[in-house]
Amino acid sequence: MATLSSVFDPRSIALIGASDQEGSVGRIILDNLLKAKGRKIFPVNPRKDTLLDLQCYPDIGSVPEHVDLAVIAIPAGAVPEGVEACGKAGVGGAVIISAGFRESGAEGALLEKRLSDARKRYGMRILGPNCLGFVRPDSGLKATFVEEMPPPGNIAFISESNALTSAILSWGLYADIGFSMVASLGSMIDIGFGDLIDFLSNDWKTTSILMYMESVGNAKKFMSAARSFALRKPIVVLKPGRFIDRTSLERSSTLFVPSGNDAVYEAAFKRAGVMRVRDIAGLFHAAGVLDSRKLPRGPRLAIVTAAGLEFAYAGAGLMATDALIEFGGEPARLSPETIRTLKNSLPPQWSEGNPVDLLSNTDTAGYVEAITACLNDPGVDGVLVIYVPMNTAGPEVVARAVIESAGKSWKPIIAAWIGGSQVRKARDILLSGNIPTYSTPEEGVRAYVNMFKYRRSLDLLHETPSELPERHALSRQKLVSLIHKALAEGRTSLNDRESKEFFDGYAIPSTPSRTVHTVEEALHEAGEIGYPVVVKVVSSQIPSPKDAGGVVTDIASDERLREAWTKMLKRVKERAPGIAIEGIALQKMIEPVDYKLVLGSRRDRDFGTFIFFGMGGINADLIRDFSIGLPPLNRTLAKRLMEETKAYRLIQGFRGRPPADLDSLEELLVNFSHLIADFPEISGIEINPLVISSGRAHARDVRILLETSPVDDGLIINYHSPYPHLIISPYPGHLVEDWKFRDGTAVVLRPIKPEDEPLAREFLSTLSEETLRTRFFSSSTNIDHEWLVLMCDTDYDRHLAIVAEISEGGRRRIIGVGSLHVDPESNSGEFALLVHDDFQRKGLASKLLRLIISNGIKKGLNEIEGQIMSENEKMIALAKKLGFSKKWEREGTQVVALSLKDRRVHSGAGHETDRT
Repeated sequence: MATLSSVFDPRSIALIGASDQEGSVGRIILDNLLKAKGRKIFPVNPRKDTLLDLQCYPDIGSVPEHVDLAVIAIPAGAVPEGVEACGKAGVGGAVIISAGFRESGAEGALLEKRLSDARKRYGMRILGPNCLGFVRPDSGLKATFVEEMPPPGNIAFISESNALTSAILSWGLYADIGFSMVASLGSMIDIGFGDLIDFLSNDWKTTSILMYMESVGNAKKFMSAARSFALRKPIVVLKPGRFIDRTSLERSSTLFVPSGNDAVYEAAFKRAGVMRVRDIAGLFHAAGVLDSRKLPRGPRLAIVTAAGLEFAYAGAGLMATDALIEFGGEPARLSPETIRTLKNSLPPQWSEGNPVDLLSNTDTAGYVEAITACLNDPGVDGVLVIYVPMNTAGPEVVARAVIESAGKSWKPIIAAWIGGSQVRKARDILLSGNIPTYSTPEEGVRAYVNMFKYRRSLDLLHETPSELPERHALSRQKLVSLIHKALAEGRTSLNDRESKEFFDGYAIPSTPSRTVHTVEEALHEAGEIGYPVVVKVVSSQIPSPKDAGGVVTDIASDERLREAWTKMLKRVKERAPGIAIEGIALQKMIEPVDYKLVLGSRRDRDFGTFIFFGMGGINADLIRDFSIGLPPLNRTLAKRLMEETKAYRLIQGFRGRPPADLDSLEELLVNFSHLIADFPEISGIEINPLVISSGRAHARDVRILLETSPVDDGLIINYHSPYPHLIISPYPGHLVEDWKFRDGTAVVLRPIKPEDEPLAREFLSTLSEETLRTRFFSSSTNIDHEWLVLMCDTDYDRHLAIVAEISEGGRRRIIGVGSLHVDPESNSGEFALLVHDDFQRKGLASKLLRLIISNGIKKGLNEIEGQIMSENEKMIALAKKLGFSKKWEREGTQVVALSLKDRRVHSGAGHETDRT
């Protein structure tokens, strides 16, 4: 398959549909292409011999030179044949401007399928169809019929909307906003958001990406690319439709959880470290501040203004405070020390609080003293400075003072200079000093809150979770047999007993249940387990016993049990006549119940299985307090999932009730995440309530739904991916391997985890300078937290590091690591090896490299390569022994490469099914 460079960095371009007719699309595109630097342009039009003094060709096959990119602007009906002809001619990529495909109805959808099939046959990359094309201002390349060319810059803009793309190009030119790329995606039959993020990650000119997204397209590719990019540079997305899905919610038994809903998108953006904004203006406001090194460490903002009570803008500070609370920030509480400092330096009439109103007759020194005092306050995370005309101090003088103050602190300063021409020069001064500057207090506050939320997302990406206890082995086959049995019986859900077996397998505490068939059996069992008890009807024909009146709680005596038994059966037969009752489940009633929560999973059409957590009980759908996360979870992610609900504050202790054991609740959520990851056969689970009693959580009412969709029929076990229902690959436990040195020392070879950061730090810090130099080409490697996060990255689709671990005196120790970094653009990988000095020359490097090769084959890579110092003769010899050959060598560095294409065919790789 061709690479995206064929599309976005072509050396030769053919325009199919070129024209010389003034004002036509073919003419405008041709004029645009001819302005590109260093590109060969070939017009294609069977009715012309020349166009604009260029030789014109009747078809793509007649072009005498290789063509990297074809820009296609012909009627939709002719496009599939045009793509077919491009494929036969060896064209690497195409931009299809033409419209009239699936957006136009069934006939157009068939045309789109034909061109998609042609693309796959020849391995072409296609942008579109029905797109505006793209612009790369730095090289002057305009593969579009839009005539505006914005100035070069560092922002990339990717849009699903042609109209918005055109508007952004015009706006960028007007506002002098520079872009590294502007691209319109159209129908995304091939190139989507994830592809462009990966392409731009290797573009040094691009320092941030802005996106307008209506639908994500390939969610798995987007998440993988976005998580990788966001670790180094910001991504900002505007996605409309925040309320549209409210009219078509899919309801579970007690909680509304929509499919394809905006809340799931919100959770995905947070997980990927993507900053979401609410409007077009927010896109560019965010782009200016997220690239800043000064991101606030908290939401607490101090507001400094000098409006004065007599001035019309006296409410500017209050307006900013209102906006701060509305957008999710927090007004900072100034410490007593800060109040005293300001009292000694400001006029007696100052506001004595936050907002800090200096009054309109303040001078520049008053601004500086107030800003400095706020920045020095440990309870302040950032400062918003509001300037209005008619202050004693001039706008430019105050602007320069703000810049000077900002240079003395790591905390961010945001500026809002209100007014027209009087403050325009001051705004330019502030912007040139890297101070985010806005024309209203609300805009400044929004920028600050965006900075804080982005910092919080980055912290999540960089946070090291604590270790969980080792998962005990379970019999997956036994649990699968329960699913098969239920499906064979025509059931779409598991019964209470079967559900509890799943929970037992994953250490999720649940209420013990005994199934009885007569009231006498019930009385006997109640005597065994002790009152009070709960009884529930068991029937595969009733998805939710509660909805059929088949649940009675708080039964405290034999007499009450007999009465409840009779009335419950009568009620169920009235509400669900003709159903087969398989028994009655008898449970010990948990007392006291301090809190009721809900925990569950559902399947989203874009992002696969997701987890929801929040306030439970019969009022769950009314209260609607829940958060959404994407599996797999670790302790850090589980905690964040809980923190985003009001229930989290409640379960820390409320009105004399004891707090929940949050550590064990985190562990329960992680175990729940493992369960849903291991079973794509499960379409949804709901635990409601998940009760907290004396601090401990118990799953009381459980419902497990099974996947019965025809699209999945027969494919659940045979999918190419072992996790077809997840967009983030979980820990690949099937790669764990026991191995031994020749002297019998036991070694565990396993994929690295985020929790390994302390072990990785110890491993790297005890290496010799020589070993560090030969691996990192420098002996002075800075082993900081951010560096270790990248090493322990958990995107197993594109970064797989296998660590070698031993046990010494009961302590775990990493002694070697072999890593494979995948480049999705070229479908290749780069390997690296590092073995501790104490364990070199024992065969570990050879073992790790063989594992890397094996995993490269399983991932379907075409090639893997590695960069080795020319003096590292042992590593070069090992690579040669395993089939690598020298690709190039210069300046003391050698790159070796190994083709995996033939090995992949012979091994039959790419069909892993082991999920345990």
